[in-house]
Formats: sequence, C-alpha cells, structure tokens
Amino acid sequence: METNHLFDDIRPLHDSEVAETIASLLSDLYFRRAVEPFIKPFTWEQFSAAMRSCHTKYDFQRNIIYPVMHKLIDRTTTEMNGYGWEHIGKQNNHLFISNHRDIVLDAAFLNMLMFDKEKPTTEIAIGDNLLIYPWIEKLVKLNKSFIVKRGVSVRQMLEVSTHLSHYIHHTVCERKQSVWIAQREGRAKDSDDKTQVSLLKMLTLHDTVHQLDVLKQLHIIPVSISYELDPCDFLKAKEFQLKRDNPAHKKSQTDDIENMLTGIMGFKGRVRFRFGKCINTLINSLPVDIPRNELLEKVACIIDREIYSNYSFFPFNYVAYDRMSHSKRFAAEYTADDEQRFDEYLQQQISKIEIPAKDETYLREKLIEMYGNTVKNNLRTY
Repeated sequence: METNHLFDDIRPLHDSEVAETIASLLSDLYFRRAVEPFIKPFTWEQFSAAMRSCHTKYDFQRNIIYPVMHKLIDRTTTEMNGYGWEHIGKQNNHLFISNHRDIVLDAAFLNMLMFDKEKPTTEIAIGDNLLIYPWIEKLVKLNKSFIVKRGVSVRQMLEVSTHLSHYIHHTVCERKQSVWIAQREGRAKDSDDKTQVSLLKMLTLHDTVHQLDVLKQLHIIPVSISYELDPCDFLKAKEFQLKRDNPAHKKSQTDDIENMLTGIMGFKGRVRFRFGKCINTLINSLPVDIPRNELLEKVACIIDREIYSNYSFFPFNYVAYDRMSHSKRFAAEYTADDEQRFDEYLQQQISKIEIPAKDETYLREKLIEMYGNTVKNNLRTY
C-alpha cells in the first residue's frame, strides 16, 4: 500500500480508494448522462454492476475501459497498430513523450496497445483545464492519470512545476511505473510538432545541478502518433481564423467539450503509434559543459527528430505536402482519385465551420498544413 502523501494533490487513485470513488461516480447524475451513450447495448444496471466489481485500477482498466475503448476503435478507425516494441525495455520505467493530436485518445490508444501486448499501462499526464466537472477528475484518476496544474499564478509556477517533476521521477525511477506526457501543452493544431523546452526544464527541476543525469534516469522514449484523419481538424482551423481575426480569442469550456467529443466519436481511419529509440545514447554524446538553455534545446531537437523520423504517412499527407510546396515531389505516393477525395474531404470539413466572415481560402490553407506539415518535418531528418 502507498504511504507517501507528498503527492496526494496530483496523483492517481490508490487501489484502496477505488471502491469509494466508483460508488461516488455511480451516484453522480452528470456522470450517468455522459457515459450512458457509450455503454450501449448494456443497461445502466449492468454497467453499474461491472463498475462495482472493480477493486483496483487494473480491474477498472481491464473490465471497463478496455471493452469500451475496443468498441470505439472498431467504430471509429479502420486500423490501430503499434510499432517499435523492441525499443521498450523489460523494466517498466520509461517516460514516453509524444506529439499530441487528440485531447483524450492519444494516451487512451497508447494504453490499449500496451494492454494488447500484455505490458503495464502508463500513468497519464492531464492538464487541470480539462477537469471541467468533478466526475471527470475522479474518472481520470481512476484511469491512472495524474494532474498537471496549469491555472496557477506566475509566482506559484516554479513550486508547482518542481512538485510535478518530483512526482514524475518518483513514479518512473522509484515505483518503476511508466508515464506518458505530451511534448507540449495543448495540441499542435497545425501538426507542426515541436517539443517545448519548458517541458524539459520542468523535468530537470528534480535536480537542477545534474541535468543530463536526471533526464537519462527517465529513459525517455519519443513516440510518434499518426492519425490518417483528424476529426477535430475543422475545429482547429476554425480556432486559427478566430485567433487571426481576434488575437485575444480564447477557447471556452464548451469548446473543450466539443473538441473532446468530436475527437472521441469522429472517424480517424488508420491510426499508428511508433516507439522511437531511448534518447540516452544521444544525450550521452552531448558535451557536459553546454549551457543549461542550450542543452535543453538540443535535447528537444533530439526528441523532435526521433518523432519526425517515425511518422506514418497516408495519401492525404503526401497530397497536402505537394500542395504546400507547389511541387509533385510525392506524386508517386497518391493517385488522381486520392487528390479528388482530399479536395472533397477539405470541402466537407470547411462546410462544418460556422463563424462570422468565414474565410474559406484561409481555412483550406490551414487544413492542408495540418496534413502536410508532418511530411515537411520528416524531410528535415534526412
């Protein structure tokens, strides 16, 4: 049993807290309204009985999350596969850092792949801005998520970030429990994926004197996530125009909910996760006397390069890159039918956007970037 109370404010549930949390969720009318559509054809009574049979987080993931996610994958993807398993060590102590496409599903899909390979699931970093209702916080902590506090003052940020750094190191290095975290706060809405140096700064707050050592202890493995189709692409394009027209525009909680639901329920086509190599060898090649900021920038570039080199590409990505670059560089990778389907798809997504002074040319350009930027970044690795 866990006895360390240092991280009670951000950690997932202990197994001793599971039964009480499940009882609380099942008595929450808002939780019932949110999940009932996902559990059909099972009744609420059947679902409640299954929930009450769970006494550990593993029980909950195996008996509830896994079958629900399996149905979702069957309904919203044509394929979901993982590659690069040979890069994961036998010890369960990695920090997986990935590009970020979907608010909910990036980590959920990763853990489904872990389940299928009979590997322990990861703990998941989730921003407190997504904990819109009390039941969401209970549910994600039941599903092995820990909380990243974002709504804090500048004065509190160092303390909060140091606390998070200690938690991640405690989890990976002492508890031998792998962790997933996105390479940046929020999704890269144009798919131009870049690891935030501030993320690496946070990770080194655990021991600011020995930065290289503290990063190596985490056995960082970059993960490349590739969705053939992004159901939220039109929402991301819409946000680009709203911010262009009003730089002060900020997403509301309603927007976050719409993005979560659209991402979960929308069709994604083929989905592929590819594990890169642990970056420790490359970190070892860096000079030990590099200034702190330069060091972290170089580590961010190492992670980016590994992510870029392991993307999976589909015809729309190649069409989009050729449109962006005004070339036919990848013409052999797609057909005239693929081009026509891409144009029809773009128009279909643009038609979903309802905003004042709708700029279809700009929206189309942003959508094309979302599908072409991964190819552009991959080319940088050659």
